[in-house]
Amino acid sequence: QLQASGGGLVQAGGSLRLSCAASGSLFGINNMEWYRQAPGKQRELVASISKAGVTRYAGSVKGRFIISRDNAKNTMYLRMNSLEPEDTAVYYCNAFVGFNTYWGQGTLVTVSS
Repeated sequence: QLQASGGGLVQAGGSLRLSCAASGSLFGINNMEWYRQAPGKQRELVASISKAGVTRYAGSVKGRFIISRDNAKNTMYLRMNSLEPEDTAVYYCNAFVGFNTYWGQGTLVTVSS
């Protein structure tokens, strides 16, 4: 019901835009979030956005990443600028609908030095 896309290989300093598209069967999405999990590390929250567009960021990405969403398209985005090798991870999106949380399958971002 959530499809993440846009990952790939990029050089340090480059940019990528991730997308997270929710299927039409998901109604009433509230907050949406991006998480990431680097090899050997725990999954961590990268950024979140409310239905009204209020955003929050992890300190490690603040000023470099921009989260946004298009409610009409049921899609969330993560614009990642000034990428660093430490940003290498599988990026996951999720969406809160009522008391349920839905997760996408993840998209791999690899940043080479």
